[in-house]
Amino acid sequence: MLKVHHLNNSRSQRILWLMEELGLDYEIVPHQRDATTNLAPPELLAVHPLGKSPVIEDGPIKIAESGAIIEYVVDRHGGGKLQPDPKSNEHVAYNEWLHYAEGSAMLPLMINLYVMRLGEAAAPLMPRIESEIANHLGYISGALGERDYLTGEFSGADLQVSFVMEVARAFGKLAAYPNLVAYLARLHARPAFKRSLEKGGAYNLAS
Repeated sequence: MLKVHHLNNSRSQRILWLMEELGLDYEIVPHQRDATTNLAPPELLAVHPLGKSPVIEDGPIKIAESGAIIEYVVDRHGGGKLQPDPKSNEHVAYNEWLHYAEGSAMLPLMINLYVMRLGEAAAPLMPRIESEIANHLGYISGALGERDYLTGEFSGADLQVSFVMEVARAFGKLAAYPNLVAYLARLHARPAFKRSLEKGGAYNLAS
């Protein structure tokens, strides 16, 4: 049975969502953030040297990193679901989105999170950070256009990019992109997403 190490209010929520979309039999190993520091608990270091979540276990196989997890689970357990035809051009785009979400789009959002704690000292950095956030949200908005999902049909790419949307909304950056607001609402409406929240707990990224 697949085992998901799930940290509340984190990227690992989308891995629970992945499991629910595929209807897989899986076990959740819950981990709670420290109430004072909001950091992951030290117990996660026993799961993976980085002490981060998500991490999945599939027998002897242990995988960290959301994109790698989605790619592995879809390939190994998806039965052809949640990805375009591997020989299609859409599959090339699908792979790019899996890497892009964390490799590029999340960077300015995470920098924004950290520098917010500096107060006025962060002021010189903010124009560049704001510009980069707008650059990435504009790119995703343009790529999505009027389509429902990034590669046409709902796929693991949408699961991966969803967390970018969640964090951007928490920072008040999403409202300028009506199609992304509608996109996130469309993702939230999926029954599997709702089931994942019931099992893993709702996001509270504003905290």
